[in-house]
Amino acid sequence: MYTLLSGLYKYMFQKDEYCILILGLDNAGKTTFLEQSKTRFNKNYKGMSLSKITTTVGLNIGTVDVGKARLMFWDLGGQEELQSLWDKTCLSIPDIKTAFSDCTSKIGRRDCLTQACSALTGKGVREGIEWMVKCVVRNVHRPPRQRDIT
Repeated sequence: MYTLLSGLYKYMFQKDEYCILILGLDNAGKTTFLEQSKTRFNKNYKGMSLSKITTTVGLNIGTVDVGKARLMFWDLGGQEELQSLWDKTCLSIPDIKTAFSDCTSKIGRRDCLTQACSALTGKGVREGIEWMVKCVVRNVHRPPRQRDIT
């Protein structure tokens, strides 16, 4: 009986989970942005001192809950030595470089937002994340990740 009630509770109150890849060159502020996001949206998260953030070796994974959505961020290190991991997780290096240099022809029409944002001060982080949640929830071609509720 407990398992049935527990499963029903989890089903009723689970959040739709979306995976977000943070990708960029080294020292671009990806981890700082992730830390600011976690601090702004996770009530009990104290946060890492921004002065103590060092080079990401491999990847950092962090989650942020916004309304009924849960964003799971994958923050990949941007050093040249780690860029070989990028093609194992998403696209090949030439594809990524082409996408960055010629976005519209490579990835097609997408929702775009240009706004001031500072990972160091946190200005604009909340607005950017809230906009991102609206976009991923609205995107019917990429539904939320299916999770086991047991």
